[in-house]
Amino acid sequence: MTPFDEFLREHPAYGTTSALDALRDAQYRRLDAQDQVYLDYTGGGLHAASQVREHAVMLSEQVLGNPHSVSPSSMEMTRRVEQARAAVLAYFNASGAYTAIFTANASGALKLVGESYPFAPGARLLMTADNHNSVNGLREFAKAKGAQVSYAPLTRPELRIDTPAMDELLAQADPTQPNLLAFPAQSNFSGVKHPLELIATAQAKGWQVLLDAAAFVPTNPLDLSALAPDFVVMSFYKMFGYPTGVGCLLVRNEALPALRRPWFGGGTVNFATVQGRMHVLSKGEAGFEDGTLNYLSIPAVEIGLRHLQQLGMPTLQTRLHCLTDWLMKQLLALQHGNARPMVRLYGPANMLLRGATLTLNLYDPNGHLLDYRRVEELAAQARISLRTGCFCNPGAGESAEDLTPEDMHAGIAALGEQINLQRFVQAMQSRNGKGAGAIRVSMGLVSNFADVQRFLWFVAGFKDQTSMTIGSVSFDIESCRVLRDGA
Repeated sequence: MTPFDEFLREHPAYGTTSALDALRDAQYRRLDAQDQVYLDYTGGGLHAASQVREHAVMLSEQVLGNPHSVSPSSMEMTRRVEQARAAVLAYFNASGAYTAIFTANASGALKLVGESYPFAPGARLLMTADNHNSVNGLREFAKAKGAQVSYAPLTRPELRIDTPAMDELLAQADPTQPNLLAFPAQSNFSGVKHPLELIATAQAKGWQVLLDAAAFVPTNPLDLSALAPDFVVMSFYKMFGYPTGVGCLLVRNEALPALRRPWFGGGTVNFATVQGRMHVLSKGEAGFEDGTLNYLSIPAVEIGLRHLQQLGMPTLQTRLHCLTDWLMKQLLALQHGNARPMVRLYGPANMLLRGATLTLNLYDPNGHLLDYRRVEELAAQARISLRTGCFCNPGAGESAEDLTPEDMHAGIAALGEQINLQRFVQAMQSRNGKGAGAIRVSMGLVSNFADVQRFLWFVAGFKDQTSMTIGSVSFDIESCRVLRDGA
């Protein structure tokens, strides 16, 4: 019996997802042609060849101009932008109840909320420890306006929201003040799916809710007619790979009047005067879409949404559940010759409310951490794309490694302005043997059994290896950017 036969025996539902194999053969042939294993879907989705072709045909056949005009080229472009906007609202069952504001990415959408939200003394910003840094950055707007900032902790080892602590923090809000809760629908660090019931719970206690859906919507439906977060952010390249440079802020229409822009720019005003020193901000999304939109790319969003709808989200979820469950169990079973475990998994060791993301570290036979940067380098040599570091989510990483405020302050004091992730990792290893950062593999649209099997074989190759035998890393990572020697 082959490994694939054994896999099918354990996960027979995988056999119902063969349409995704046909899709890979037809639209993502470059993966197998180049012998590449792509396991970084949380970092960015992969586009289908048909998406690019359809978009290229539109660009080559149409005369399309800046939409801020009534010329024929401008009006055609406006029509296509608004058609894409309507498609976004329809995809999330948000038509009529939400306003869709196009941004450069999810981070740009978060910045819009942060700068426009009516934070003030007496108001509160509550976040979970598990948040992308672009969500963490909201605290700077809140603090600048005198609002109180709090974090709800995570449980260990599963890295789920600590429900009693969250309930206690939610109860502290003054309902007469502006209060904002921000949390991810799915962790970009651990793959944990946080309970969406939290939205209604928080709103009933006087909070508005910002849902970071960037890691969730590529592989999960989000029905905004059933849920009602006040703000939702996403990046479309994470959903279907193309185009990059376009994200979205969905604002519940009831919440939109609360947002007040601290400035105005081209395209956001109905009237502005230099002599009169006044301006009138445009209504709805127009008041938030600064300057000229990435208008040639926006129609590709509608193409990508159709692509997702055609393949069917239930089929994708079935496949990813099978692959993730199998890979997780296989990784946790790996041992060195002395029976010590090779892999430490962060987050739940089961499929209850978790997505297709596995975050881990590798250890040598003596229990010493192997440098995840060197693991990434060796994975690249094996033509495997994965991601390492803190994934712009320091809170989840700190919780995973049980790093304390004292640990953080000690590292900051020792390193000062020279601090970066790798220097901090070294400081923590020296201080108390703790780590920071990890290896993340994430599956998506056209992942298959061969992909996860190759990754498993790659990890199994570290059996009885040490830092000395695997060699030293030849690059550094600073500020989420790879720095090669001599660069």
